[in-house]
Amino acid sequence: MPDGTPPGPAPSASLANLANIVTFGRLCAVPLAVWLVLDHRIAGAFWLFIAAGLSDALDGWLARRFGGNAIGALMDPVADKALLVTMYVTLAAAGILPDWLAILVVFRDILIVGGIVALRVLGHGVTIKPLYISKTNTAVQIALVAVCLFQGGFGVQVPGLTDFLTAGVTVTTLASGAAYVWKTARGA
Repeated sequence: MPDGTPPGPAPSASLANLANIVTFGRLCAVPLAVWLVLDHRIAGAFWLFIAAGLSDALDGWLARRFGGNAIGALMDPVADKALLVTMYVTLAAAGILPDWLAILVVFRDILIVGGIVALRVLGHGVTIKPLYISKTNTAVQIALVAVCLFQGGFGVQVPGLTDFLTAGVTVTTLASGAAYVWKTARGA
């Protein structure tokens, strides 16, 4: 390499590399997670949610170690968002989370994805890079789902924790959605 850094692993040409198989498994876990919550098997949904988080770390490691590809790079965030957004909708449908919070979380993602699609259709090149506030939002969203599933599945209640995390998700969802709109509107 001209800059003196050693080359990384070559990207895998195969769609069926191990990282993609793990990611696809996580995507296929989404309907199972929905069913477990709606069937009141909340503890099972908690363990599946934890397994999905671990598989996200595993497929990332596998892609870095053995090489990833464009399909995996596209499929990984889709699997992550599918599980997270679906859990918000399902937990709201089950009465565990407030409906308005699920609507807010879904609307933010529709706003961002819809904005990207609209701008690309209009011929504008848009590259979205995760913002710090967005990473914080995702972490708080994951924490709230995990806490709701854990408390619901095992009957352990930590007073005020769900309310605190709900407030955190609300604030960070609004802030990250506004930040993406502002950044895109400025053309940054």
